[in-house]
Amino acid sequence: MNKVIISVLGQDRPGIIAAVSKTLFEHQCNIEDVSQTILQTEFAGVFIASVPDHETEDSLLDGLCRALTPLGLSVLLRRMDDAPAWTAPDTEPFVITTIGPDRLGLVAGITGLLAGFGVNITNLKAVFRGGSDPMQNTMIYEVDIPVEIDQSRFRAALQERARDLGLDISLQHRNVFEAIHRV
Repeated sequence: MNKVIISVLGQDRPGIIAAVSKTLFEHQCNIEDVSQTILQTEFAGVFIASVPDHETEDSLLDGLCRALTPLGLSVLLRRMDDAPAWTAPDTEPFVITTIGPDRLGLVAGITGLLAGFGVNITNLKAVFRGGSDPMQNTMIYEVDIPVEIDQSRFRAALQERARDLGLDISLQHRNVFEAIHRV
């Protein structure tokens, strides 16, 4: 079996995941992984599915387009690369939270620093409602930090970047973050 990655974008409404999963089922594809979210009014979904050998990518894409285009959705399908995946170094999971007034460059400023230290972002949720009320503008980064980096140098650089951007910043091990935020 081959694997494909399917991206679906468009205005949110009930039934999008049902339409995608029904079409994949009709083409005898098995959904292996799904991530979806709503960004303001827009649906964004990514599906990884295994495709039986007798099914072509063109036929699957055609079926998805027939089901989803009438709903005003865009579909992108591509075969997953057979090349070996990037292998992460030994890491520890952390959560970085920033709060501050909305302005240009906030995401670029933090992500550039993270990339410079070899930190991998595994999930990012950024909510900007504009204005100067810092509680309306929050970013939550789930990251994997390599264990071999100089933690004190990393923390200092992160604090300095946040200060330059006018952000309050918090860095917590994911286990601590989850324990504190458990309902």
